[in-house]
Amino acid sequence: MLNKIHLSVITTAVLISCSAMSALPQGYPADYQKVIDAATKEGKVVIYSTTDTKAAGPLIQGFEATYPGIKVEYNDMNSTELYNRYISEQAAGGTSGDVIWSSSMDTALKLAVDYAQEYKSPEQGQLPKWAVWKDKAYGTTYEPVVFIYNKRLIPANEVPDSHTALAKLIASQPDKFSKKVTTYDIEKSGLGFMLSVQDFRADPNYFKTLADVAKGGLSVQSSTGTMMERVSSGENLIGFNILGSYAEARAKTDPSLGISYPKDYTLVLSRVSFISQQAQNSNAAKLWLDYVLSEKGQSILANQADIPSIRNDIEGKNDIDGMTKMLGNALKPIPVDETLLEYLQQKKRLDYIKEWRAAASK
Repeated sequence: MLNKIHLSVITTAVLISCSAMSALPQGYPADYQKVIDAATKEGKVVIYSTTDTKAAGPLIQGFEATYPGIKVEYNDMNSTELYNRYISEQAAGGTSGDVIWSSSMDTALKLAVDYAQEYKSPEQGQLPKWAVWKDKAYGTTYEPVVFIYNKRLIPANEVPDSHTALAKLIASQPDKFSKKVTTYDIEKSGLGFMLSVQDFRADPNYFKTLADVAKGGLSVQSSTGTMMERVSSGENLIGFNILGSYAEARAKTDPSLGISYPKDYTLVLSRVSFISQQAQNSNAAKLWLDYVLSEKGQSILANQADIPSIRNDIEGKNDIDGMTKMLGNALKPIPVDETLLEYLQQKKRLDYIKEWRAAASK
């Protein structure tokens, strides 16, 4: 009995010690300390994410250093796997992710509609209004969607700087680009499908442009990493609808990989995050979400993970302010709102894929 009491005293002392080390963030309400204390007792937070573990690593380390009593269990999946796993776990009523963090904005919002708990982050005032949905789902990044190309095999004067220029380049050299153009497989990648729909909304001639780009046959993939690898090796020459954050990170160490930001319009993706209604570690989930949105967390994303910040007060050029100075009115952020859900209706989705297939195979 004495041993049990002694152990209990030690455990309590450790929790108090951890809580004391986890200082209340500047500018947060005083009662936020209760969230920190409760989160420290929970001891962990489970994240389901499409962000590569390597890219998220500095953020995880920063969070665990800020809140030493809380461990991050990080699960990295593709967007379709994340969606299906989370749905099945919610239906079964078992353990699941406390926080969802997905680059597939439409499917993430669909999950949020049914499963997100309402939580008004203290960081909300630092975000654009289009990045917050009903105090439930939050855009967390500001990532331009780009073209990539092989710098050894495509001369600098041929690099396309618009979607029209991309189509003209391929049409002018059909033999050179035959089966050498890569993009997402919109049937296998939730992110790829969502970006294609956003292209369709941004470009009245989208399917004609797609047909011209696909003249030599497209090489479709389900991941950004595969597309970058193929373009870097020369197996493919050019890729479109690529996440600029991943491309910029790779280009730092890969002299073969070039990046072009389209000037007619540049879609901007924002990874959507929400806390599950059924989160077993609800308080730790709040700490994680707030940390991701905070100046400290966003600075880590922008300057260590090469993922542009959703804020405009981050040191360096990798935030909304920096991107706006570079690309101006070409930037088209995808809002976190119900418009994302339109093409997830089964008939609309199937009809859209059918039309995409027809254009891509002309």
